[in-house]
Amino acid sequence: MFAGAALLLLWGLALSPVTEQATFFDPRPSLWAEAGSPLAPWANVTLTCQSPLPTQKFQLLKDGVGQEPVHLESPAHEHRFPLGPVTSATRGLYRCSYKGDNDWISPSNLVEVTGAEPLPPPSLSTSPVSWITPGLNTTLLCFTGLRGVTFLLRREGEDQFLEVAEAPEATQATFPVHRAGNYSCSYRTHAAGTPSEPSAMVTIEELAPPPAPTLTVDRESARVLRPGSPASLTCVAPLSGVDFQLRRGAEEQLVPQASSSPDRVFFKLSALAAGDGGGYTCRYRLRGELAAWSRDSAPAELVLSDGTLPAPELSAEPATLNPAPGALVQLRCRAPRAGVRFALLRKDADRLWVQRVLSPAGPEAQFELRGVSAVDSGNYSCVYTDTSPPFAGSKPSATLELRVDGPLPRPQLRALWTGAVTPGRDAVLRCEAQVPDVSFLLLRAGEEEPSAVTWSTHRSADLVLTYVGPQHAGTYSCRYRTDGPRSLLSELSDPVELRVAVKFSRSVVSNSLRPHGLQHAGLPCPSPTPRACSNSRPSSR
Repeated sequence: MFAGAALLLLWGLALSPVTEQATFFDPRPSLWAEAGSPLAPWANVTLTCQSPLPTQKFQLLKDGVGQEPVHLESPAHEHRFPLGPVTSATRGLYRCSYKGDNDWISPSNLVEVTGAEPLPPPSLSTSPVSWITPGLNTTLLCFTGLRGVTFLLRREGEDQFLEVAEAPEATQATFPVHRAGNYSCSYRTHAAGTPSEPSAMVTIEELAPPPAPTLTVDRESARVLRPGSPASLTCVAPLSGVDFQLRRGAEEQLVPQASSSPDRVFFKLSALAAGDGGGYTCRYRLRGELAAWSRDSAPAELVLSDGTLPAPELSAEPATLNPAPGALVQLRCRAPRAGVRFALLRKDADRLWVQRVLSPAGPEAQFELRGVSAVDSGNYSCVYTDTSPPFAGSKPSATLELRVDGPLPRPQLRALWTGAVTPGRDAVLRCEAQVPDVSFLLLRAGEEEPSAVTWSTHRSADLVLTYVGPQHAGTYSCRYRTDGPRSLLSELSDPVELRVAVKFSRSVVSNSLRPHGLQHAGLPCPSPTPRACSNSRPSSR
């Protein structure tokens, strides 16, 4: 066995179908390692940083900390950082950056130099999705930070490698997948070399038909519409480059379509007739002779009412309209007769927005608000519509004002790691709330600006501190914020301590001391001075 350096590429961002196939310019640089000899790749190592734009300033980052920048005499697209024979001083996790017109660009992918045998695992990902179906070309992408290796693909349960791919000028290989199963990949530097440790396992499923898309009513259409009004619905597929279809019941709706990205389409309905309300679904089909239609999406409801029928009655149980936080509130909407569809409405900016739709057998619909909080406060009413010709609809009921006092429920913050975080790794914290469709904020004790911000349609979100260094150590909490005209902010979660391991020669000790001058935790600051990263904050949705 050789004693020396092993190198691994770990991408900081997961690939998504939209990101892969959409055309856009990515300003981030690429970093890879080159060996002096494939027979002894660790005896003489060079890291190459390549930028898509010409620049005179490159910088190498090691274990989450920026090294001294390199100033070139003339603009260039790449710079080589020679490490030579790897020692305890040069082992670590590396990224690189370059200076743009005004500021340092977000750092590159991650390359690991371990100085140990066997070679550490590469990373394995799927494109465009993690399943196969007739007509779809699913592939596995194996990445490593060492340029010019041979990649090996293995399927669980089989002793031999399925495929071998040489990459003399690349750091990745693509393998087509035709069977379901659990896959891993590894690499070696020469034919007689020992393969690296295998990547994490990736599961490929066989799905026929393809999984359902999601269909939503656009905000301007999520209200009580009058006959003759337009409406818009958005259908999103789990992959790009497909044909979409809008359906109402078993019938296809031939309506105009528009798109802003290859994984979604907007269905434009104009001059809705009285009978055009109700539930719509969408589906998609891969472009090919063998392609089958996907499963149907969950229904999305359009509510049309001409206001000619008598208003229903809306009541609450319990009768008090000032319930305690966490209580169950039942809103009952009663019509003069059975056989109608009910819609619960909420007033917002002088418009009645549809919250839920029910079609009970009797003349009354019961809408449940579970675990109410301040976010449920508002003015509620309801309407009903006929489900058969002439498809008339009622006036809105009298309004009930529901008021829930107190702040939004406190979220819970969990660290998705154990012990101290190795410098250069990512630290992922999961913030869990009781409210969907909110912005999650990660805050470090003693700082006003959030360290990370993300918006989610779900009740939880992962907040990532990328490429952690000693400057990230500290205590973190999270909170969430509702969007819209009535923005509300939750209480802070209980704190979580982030400890960053500090390397001294060959030993690693834990450091939980708070350093001075914390940079923005979402991006590693390429400059040795944290102030240079004051403008590198993620956007809030």
